[in-house]
This record gives sequence, C-alpha cells and structure tokens, in this order.
Amino acid sequence: MKYDVGLDIDAAAFINTQNVKTRRIIHSHLKSLEDDPFPGKREDNELLNTRPGVKIYRLHIGRTFTAIYVIEEKSVLVTEVMTIGQAHKKYNLC
Repeated sequence: MKYDVGLDIDAAAFINTQNVKTRRIIHSHLKSLEDDPFPGKREDNELLNTRPGVKIYRLHIGRTFTAIYVIEEKSVLVTEVMTIGQAHKKYNLC
C-alpha cells in the first residue's frame, strides 16, 4: 500500500532554503515514506513520546536533518523539517 506524502507550508519553506543537492537528498528520504512510514523495519525513523495519545514520528535525513511527521490513514503529513540540533532542542531528544 502506498501512502500519499504531503508537506506543511513551513516544511516546504525550509526545504526550499537549501541548496539543490540537499533538497534532492531530503526529497529522496521523504519519498521513502510512501512505502512504509512506520518505525520497525527501518532504523531511520521512530515514534516520539511527546504527549499521550499523540503519535508524532521522526525521520532522520542523513546526519544533518530531521523530518517530523504524522500519519493519518493513507497519508503522511510532514509538518517540520529542521536540523538535528533544532529537533533535539524542540522535542528534548537525546
């Protein structure tokens, strides 16, 4: 089953500030969410423990960026793309 992957306007704006090579890498990683956005088989994504009842996922993009996304039925919405450092501060990640 394929999932539709969409970008929040802020995530798209961040991606558009990057150079061509970086944009290509980010888009390639985000495209991989079409096949399987759930953690388990892959080591580059995980469920974040932010609030009870809220399922927010993180996708590592290389060693530089992190994408934050939610899954609703057959669609994935990427809500944020940021540096790993920014993600660690915002979500208190280790």
